[in-house]
Amino acid sequence: MKDLILFDLDGTLTDPKEGIINSYRYALAAFGIQEEDTSLTRFIGPPLRESFAALGFSPGETEKAVAVYREYFSTEGIFQNAVYPGVPKMLETLRGAGFTLCVATNKAEVYAQTILEHYNLSQYIAYTSGDSLDGTLASGGKKEIIRRALEAVSAADLTRAVMAGDRKHDILGAKESGIASVGVLYGYGSREELEAAGADRIAGSPEELTALLLGGF
Repeated sequence: MKDLILFDLDGTLTDPKEGIINSYRYALAAFGIQEEDTSLTRFIGPPLRESFAALGFSPGETEKAVAVYREYFSTEGIFQNAVYPGVPKMLETLRGAGFTLCVATNKAEVYAQTILEHYNLSQYIAYTSGDSLDGTLASGGKKEIIRRALEAVSAADLTRAVMAGDRKHDILGAKESGIASVGVLYGYGSREELEAAGADRIAGSPEELTALLLGGF
């Protein structure tokens, strides 16, 4: 039975679009760069440094951009966020059924914990694994972040575990960690992206994800 569920945060439990887009715009403006909001949505999910590098920033520029991004995000952007409808019920139902729930996110762990507490989701979560502020944990993909969550809950039997997320990073990290994965379509990754990454299952909503997990995957 799959009774240990690792959830991505952005695009899976909460919709962070407004805060992340505003934080990117704030950081890019410091470099005299303007990007359309629609082009910035592709950076919801991947690690910050990976995203700035994709925009052509040098390593030094990337570190400066991350610092400016966090000037805005840490005080305003972090709360420009919303829990997806159906997510609290999903977590409550799974926790009530005896599932162990964790969060595994590329977001800095300190910010992830703040968000979960602010939106009253931390009560359902046994452990939150996120990136370090210097980006080292997520630099090699999501495998290390997933590994930390699995170790924290003493998950010796990997056949029990499932990673649920909306982007390819979640699916690839799960595969590299030797656990099953389910892609969710209500976030920021497409069905094509998730299937190409090798998602074992696809869910269109929190309700569908709940039913899939309760049904034994």
